[in-house]
Amino acid sequence: MSEHAGSDRTARPFLYVVVCAAGVADGVDGLIDAARERGWEVGVVATPVAMGGFFDVAAVEDRTGRPVRSAWRTPDDPRPFPAPDAVVVAPATFNTINKWAAGLADTLAVATLCEASGLGVPLAVLPCVADALASHPAYRESLARLWGMGVRFGDRYTGDPGEDGRRPEFGWERALDLVERR
Repeated sequence: MSEHAGSDRTARPFLYVVVCAAGVADGVDGLIDAARERGWEVGVVATPVAMGGFFDVAAVEDRTGRPVRSAWRTPDDPRPFPAPDAVVVAPATFNTINKWAAGLADTLAVATLCEASGLGVPLAVLPCVADALASHPAYRESLARLWGMGVRFGDRYTGDPGEDGRRPEFGWERALDLVERR
């Protein structure tokens, strides 16, 4: 991939985790730990808004041993990640899903998704989208387009409290199940 590809392939498969600005993003460390336990090396790409306090960037960098990417590198900068063997978008917001489906690669995160789609890299999405936004026609059309491109989806997370008043867990590991070979 033009922004990430490199010859520094690791012995373990490499997973890109794209993190969007949703309240559950602070749990991404659980996905990273689960991925590493399953044999993946991990690099994180975040939307610019997600970098503004939605998760602990320093803790993620410590866990992965790599910088969290949010901005394009210059041509003279080394490639920080090898090419991905799979890409997970979790949590995936309304905005990112719609921009990706439309090919609007205006951030490194969305450009990464657009390029991975074109290369046939396995992609999994855990949508984190409220009911009101999920009913928007553009969102439904975006899901259909991405699904048609071979993107795998987990159940949509709304964050709405259950009958007991507590919010359900975000199913981070489901993303790994979706990208791992069957």
